[in-house]
Amino acid sequence: MQKQKELRRLVTVLLAACLMAVNIKTFVRAGGLYPGGATGLTILFQRMAETFLHWEVPYTLINVSLNAIPVYIGFRYIGKKFTLYSLLMIVVSSFLTDLMPGFVLTSDTLLASIFGGILNGMAISLCLSVDATSGGTDFISIYLSQKRGIDSFNIILGLNVVILGAAGLMFGWDKALYSIIFQYVSTQMIHLLYRGFQQMTLFIVTDKPKEVCEAIYRISHHGATIMEGEGSYGHHAEPLVYSVVDTPDTRKVIKAIRDLDDRAFINCVRTSELKGNFYFSPKD
Repeated sequence: MQKQKELRRLVTVLLAACLMAVNIKTFVRAGGLYPGGATGLTILFQRMAETFLHWEVPYTLINVSLNAIPVYIGFRYIGKKFTLYSLLMIVVSSFLTDLMPGFVLTSDTLLASIFGGILNGMAISLCLSVDATSGGTDFISIYLSQKRGIDSFNIILGLNVVILGAAGLMFGWDKALYSIIFQYVSTQMIHLLYRGFQQMTLFIVTDKPKEVCEAIYRISHHGATIMEGEGSYGHHAEPLVYSVVDTPDTRKVIKAIRDLDDRAFINCVRTSELKGNFYFSPKD
């Protein structure tokens, strides 16, 4: 079972690396776009070297160098297997980007931005689905959010603004603005395809509150709070269980609650922001 899991993980990461390289050699390069994070910074450095120094610097050299510190952070603080699979993604996608011939599917920059963003989001989502990442700011984001409790959104947004600002100043603002569309579409695809970083709030009216709390903890490793409520119609005491769980665990938790109490009333609400102690599954 463990070997099958690791094989699936390996195949998924390699597929994501191929998809990332194809996207860079088609939509990203054809549209002159600048993705976010280390990938965008690598492409910006390449273009600067070609334009100002007339050097063709390999994508692999720059991308692997930029990821050296994030990979160290991942290996030291997040998880060894997680980091190794992520490093595989970085190296394979980089080599394929250098080796694959470039080809143009469309000369329309808007179409390149939209479909490039879709492919980019798909590649990143594939990595995240098997506990890996495409590298760069993803390592920093996971480290700050899980280990330090810091919301990294503004930090990553600031870095992307710097990348797009530098690209706009040196090579024209039209490509930088189209890159914003690329990044927006990519982000929306990740939200659509991968929900591991999202949480759901559960409100459960049940006659078996203790058993429900035990089931929630057993499945999701998250605690719950039992509150005393009162039905507005019959004025009977109605225990209310409140908990926040990771979105991927929601279906399993609801099924377990239904098995315990088929009359339980369950309300699921998407959590937009969460503060305080919250258990995150360790990456490995």
